Amino acid sequence: MIRKLTRQGNSLAFIFDRSIRELMEIDVDTPLKVSIEGRKLIIEPLSDVERQSRFNKAVEKVDREHRKAMKKLAE
Repeated sequence: MIRKLTRQGNSLAFIFDRSIRELMEIDVDTPLKVSIEGRKLIIEPLSDVERQSRFNKAVEKVDREHRKAMKKLAE
C-alpha cells in the first residue's frame, strides 16, 4: 500500500483509514507508540502492560508534586 502524507496546518499527517484501524485494532483513544528503526517509522498500539506503567508513573508524579494539597483535601 502506497500512501501520501496530508497537510495539517504547518504539519504533515498520516491518515489511518478504517481498514488500517481495524487491522491494528485501534481507535481515536488508543495510545500509540512511535519509533524509528533506520528509515522505517514504526507505529504500534501500547500494550496493556505499557499503558499501566504509564498510568502508574503519572500517578506517582501527581503524588510527588501535589502531596501537600492532597493531604489537606483529605482532612
